[in-house]
Amino acid sequence: MKTTIEISDALLNAARKLAAREHTTLRNLIELGLREVLARRKQQHAFKLRKASFSGQGLQRDARDASWERLREMAYEDHGG
Repeated sequence: MKTTIEISDALLNAARKLAAREHTTLRNLIELGLREVLARRKQQHAFKLRKASFSGQGLQRDARDASWERLREMAYEDHGG
């Protein structure tokens, strides 16, 4: 797709020089820059699970071989469940 954009002269000249040094086109350089910015922004908004680990000895002895049902019961003991 063709489009027109306004870029400062200094930025355009620097981009042209970089494109020439890297033996690529201005178009490829601009597309690369846009892809990098879009990927970075997408990554910044991605869900990140916080680290919630702790030092310990793993599961308690009575939970090691317990079924999911038993683990659920243990989790809700004394909580009305």
